[in-house]
Amino acid sequence: MIYSVKGTLCHMEPGLAVIECGGVGFKCFTSMNTQRTLPQIGEQAKLFTVLNVREDALDLFGFSTQTELSCYKMLTGVSGVGPKVGLAILSELTPEQVAAAVATGDSKTLTRASGVGPKLAQRICLELRDRVRDLGAPASAAVPAAGVISASSHAAAAVEALSVLGYSPSDAAALVAQFDSALPVEELIRRSLRTIDTGKLGG
Repeated sequence: MIYSVKGTLCHMEPGLAVIECGGVGFKCFTSMNTQRTLPQIGEQAKLFTVLNVREDALDLFGFSTQTELSCYKMLTGVSGVGPKVGLAILSELTPEQVAAAVATGDSKTLTRASGVGPKLAQRICLELRDRVRDLGAPASAAVPAAGVISASSHAAAAVEALSVLGYSPSDAAALVAQFDSALPVEELIRRSLRTIDTGKLGG
């Protein structure tokens, strides 16, 4: 398993980046979100990766953050969501937006991605929310299908969204508790992830 690749960015085109490490060029399929964060050709870059094994190919998928990689893994674990659809979703939406959509039942937002129709979007929301409940995260059962939630539900929805991204319910709750629960769900998620990136959790 290749955890990550770090080296010189030697080629990039829509949906694809090549990073040269020790004389070997690793072709990584990427989302547009990741590509927007990459440096200029010839500069150093790092991608967190997952290997997709097929009968006729070994495809490496790379992401600029571990959060986006975790989101991709969760998405492609849903029935009907293959690697291409997973990348399409993360090219249209950030991991925070995906998690917020799942937590609030906002399947319409997911249909903005190419290849995601209403039925698949609903399946993504249902399957991922079921997995979060299996982990013991609080379910936002009172959230309407349209995705509109009250201020008092923001914190619970943010905890559920962070669980969608792979964080344990206890860690997610500790992160969200640091902020004003009246903030929008997506903002609570964004601030929580920023706290993780700066290593301030529990500090």
